[in-house]
Amino acid sequence: MDHTATDLPSAAPVRVLLVDDQALLRSAFKVLVDSEPDMEVVGEASDGAQAVELARRTRPDVVLMDIRMPGTDGLAATRMISADPELADVRVVMLTTFEVDEYVVSALRAGASGFLGKGAEPDELLNAIRVAAAGEALLSPAATKGLIATFLAQGGGVDPATAAATAGSHAQRLAALTVREREVLVHVAAGLSNDGIAGRLEVSPLTVKTHVNRAMAKLGARDRAQLVVIAYESGLVRPRAE
Repeated sequence: MDHTATDLPSAAPVRVLLVDDQALLRSAFKVLVDSEPDMEVVGEASDGAQAVELARRTRPDVVLMDIRMPGTDGLAATRMISADPELADVRVVMLTTFEVDEYVVSALRAGASGFLGKGAEPDELLNAIRVAAAGEALLSPAATKGLIATFLAQGGGVDPATAAATAGSHAQRLAALTVREREVLVHVAAGLSNDGIAGRLEVSPLTVKTHVNRAMAKLGARDRAQLVVIAYESGLVRPRAE
């Protein structure tokens, strides 16, 4: 007999915090999320400051965070959540109007696990929550292969001195990676899943996961999205014109 993930007796629901200054949108998201047996909304916030407070109080698995909000915006809130050691397991998915822009790059730098357009289909939103909760990077092919790579490689609004210092710091940490870990990192930056990387390298997905986890530990990355940022900022991977 086949068993789905929801059949597992010990699987706790994914805890979701909703952050958006539009009450109507939050309500729609809450109905959608709470309709799923494997997830639940544990809080709602209308601005970034409230989001950080609720994140510390409710310890969600995933925060759906609007980027543009009055007062403390989503970027500032994401930085605060990412900088709090007690919230190290909290994953932030940014909600954006446009899929690829400077805000998205800033969001990844701030510690977001990925992003989702506000016009996404319900199934896409629910999948995004599950992907983020599993520790995967939520980066669409368009973002991974397109403008976001260019923004990261060119500094993405960061002044040249800061960009150079960041690249130097990342490059120094990259030296701690094994040849295989660097190889896996390149594939992660290309947006490949563990299964996809396993197929390319002819190893098991579990072996790939081990390499990814070791690379994250050595580079001080919260998740795969941060590995992508480091790969581009360090110059290990460069964007290709397509």
